[in-house]
Amino acid sequence: MDIDQILDRIYVLPEASKDALKKHIQEVSHPKYFCLMEADKIIPHIYFIRKGIVRAYASTAENDITFWFGNEGETIVSMKSYVEDRPGYESIELLEDCDLYILETESLRKLFNADIHIANWGRKFAEKELVKTEELIISRQFKTSLERYKDLMTHKPDLLKRVQLGHIASYLGITQVSLSRIRAEIK
Repeated sequence: MDIDQILDRIYVLPEASKDALKKHIQEVSHPKYFCLMEADKIIPHIYFIRKGIVRAYASTAENDITFWFGNEGETIVSMKSYVEDRPGYESIELLEDCDLYILETESLRKLFNADIHIANWGRKFAEKELVKTEELIISRQFKTSLERYKDLMTHKPDLLKRVQLGHIASYLGITQVSLSRIRAEIK
């Protein structure tokens, strides 16, 4: 997915504003298993996924808990770093070789002050991230693991083919054995 498509999914900008924003965006590539963001660090960038899959997770003494997957066209951001310039709680691992677009948060803030259209784009970006977070929380609180697995089948079916079952089980909050039972039940 190219950067124009990704930016337009957030909010359609006038061409001059989009061109100004794109001047601050670069392409980067990283290999599978690369740690793009580490918990407890300020992350001064926003990423957009051109190609690949990533997972966000938090570590406990016992294991890593996956709480989000991102794929082509999605944004990777530590909202705590983005909004407050404070260390985030999440780590981001690449589950495939990834081609990404990178944008420095400080450059974006300067563009917010210079261009009202980019400021509106930033507002829509934050609103969409808030809705995404709200949906994750509600899903974890009110849906069963079976319902959450069915949601993955409906909304991100390619993810089930591209991501290790251990990460999917962690995302669902269950063991791999329980995930195997769910998968058998659905077939």
